[in-house]
Amino acid sequence: MSSAWPEITLVRHGETAWSLSGQHTGRSDIPLTPAGEAAAVAVAERLKGQHFDAVWSSPSMRASTTCTLAGFGEQREIKQDLAEWDYGAYEGVTTKDIQKTRPGWRIFRDGAPEGEDAAAVGARADGIIAALRQRNDRVLIFSSAHILRVLAARWVGLPPEDGARFTLDTTSISVLGYEHDLSEPVIRRWNQT
Repeated sequence: MSSAWPEITLVRHGETAWSLSGQHTGRSDIPLTPAGEAAAVAVAERLKGQHFDAVWSSPSMRASTTCTLAGFGEQREIKQDLAEWDYGAYEGVTTKDIQKTRPGWRIFRDGAPEGEDAAAVGARADGIIAALRQRNDRVLIFSSAHILRVLAARWVGLPPEDGARFTLDTTSISVLGYEHDLSEPVIRRWNQT
């Protein structure tokens, strides 16, 4: 179902070795696996026939490569605020391993030592949302799971911590938009694989 109002299409990057193992991948530049590359190529078919006024990408290699393999590399604008959550001391570590020393730890609630908390990621998401609303166009975004989850939460007026309520698979496609008018932001589709 399409809308008369601008839609923002979100694409999570393709599979990496760390997304496969569950390691937190914030600022590390991990390449796509062969399966991740194939899935990124398939995004082109899934978005076939759609027009985008702008294409934005995280600065990460995994998002940028997904964008290129999906056929949008020529249009890509790098947006620093679309970078994944900075996991600080937890970079490359799984939630299971973190919880061995911090039982019950959750990234959206507790943040990362030497990295970001949800409020900091939410502030970056708010900057992206302000730029999207100022453009008022159809924009395609390639980035990573946690920043996109926070972006979705903030889009509909939830606190950044509520990004925990959304999950995103690799190379999933989600769409943010509006209901009756620009004062009613909604999530139109989520985590389509």
